[in-house]
Amino acid sequence: MDDKEFYLDAIRDIVPEQKENQLQTIFYSFLELEHLYDSAIELVKAQLNIFDNEFSMRFQRNPIHNIESRIKTPQSIVGKLQRKGYAVSPESARKHLMDIAGVRVICCYIDDIYALAELLTVGSGFKVLKTKDYIKNPKGNGYRSFHMIVSVPVHMSTGVEYAPVEIQIRTIAMDFWASLEHQLHYKSVGNKDVSSGLTEELKECADSISEIDIRMQDMFKQINEL
Repeated sequence: MDDKEFYLDAIRDIVPEQKENQLQTIFYSFLELEHLYDSAIELVKAQLNIFDNEFSMRFQRNPIHNIESRIKTPQSIVGKLQRKGYAVSPESARKHLMDIAGVRVICCYIDDIYALAELLTVGSGFKVLKTKDYIKNPKGNGYRSFHMIVSVPVHMSTGVEYAPVEIQIRTIAMDFWASLEHQLHYKSVGNKDVSSGLTEELKECADSISEIDIRMQDMFKQINEL
């Protein structure tokens, strides 16, 4: 089933009295929503690349190792609205969901994370809606990353629209751990014996990786001071 049919079927199930032409209108509204969030992602990525290129010019190095992005699938958007008891509509999605658009920034060093977060806060034209520092305050399983949600102004032909974009900023080491943690937990689902021991071991790995991250940061500082 393609995205269009999924949206239409979901709306038919929830609002069966809608006429077919009304369903088509709602579907195209979802398409416009997707375009808005995709445009917001591109603006965030463009700004990050501007900062990265400026660092390269001024300091002869790039703080950003990689940039990834994603938009929630139609199935994911509709499913989350249903689980939270919200209406299934583009307006409802814009009002209640803050993580439709996401950008993940992989940095070389911990200091780079905070430098980029600061630049995005004061030097980008984006409005910061929320921040969560899982580096200074890791999650119980050892997860570390800096999260922020920014409101991005997108200049459309009809005027300025605002879209929230969730930005996760982490080091290469943090991303390595998070990627494998997700994979290992997925593999262990349904096996309680494996899951119980896995959580503690993953936490120990996260702590060890964090220590290495700090050591690499310290070595980088020492080299720059020579």
